[in-house]
Amino acid sequence: MFEKFGEMNSYKEINELAENLFNEGDVESLKTMARENGIQNEFVQMYLQGDIPVLCDALTAAMGKIDVEAEELKPKEIMEDWVEYLRGQCMENEMIAHQVRKQGKSLKGCIAALLTWGFNHQEPVDKDIMKAAGVKAGRVTLGMPGMARAKQIITDYYMGK
Repeated sequence: MFEKFGEMNSYKEINELAENLFNEGDVESLKTMARENGIQNEFVQMYLQGDIPVLCDALTAAMGKIDVEAEELKPKEIMEDWVEYLRGQCMENEMIAHQVRKQGKSLKGCIAALLTWGFNHQEPVDKDIMKAAGVKAGRVTLGMPGMARAKQIITDYYMGK
């Protein structure tokens, strides 16, 4: 995922490296670094042409990281909803965007926090529900946070609580 340049801790690190690579004339490495960080090619082209002063801002860097991680993780169903919620939070709250970019924070870690909550809060499924679902097991439990709880877990994960 971050094979050549490693995981960047902030949009400022991305911009500093972009500036250094640009000044060295190493456009291919700049493009590779941007691709690793999910920075769209349109931004790279605008940056190279001098149309924008920096390669990315906090939101662009956060969304890029989410895009790269989601491409690798390939979330489905409820996990897609969690990812979309996180994207929305980044757009609404610049501090979340900064935190998403931090080294060590990841979609995998966030989803693991949600899964941990689910395992720790399993409830037995009613026998009539099991029968209606055609489940023949003697006992079934289910632990899935509601969306309000999931939003809090996601926020707490990225904000370090």
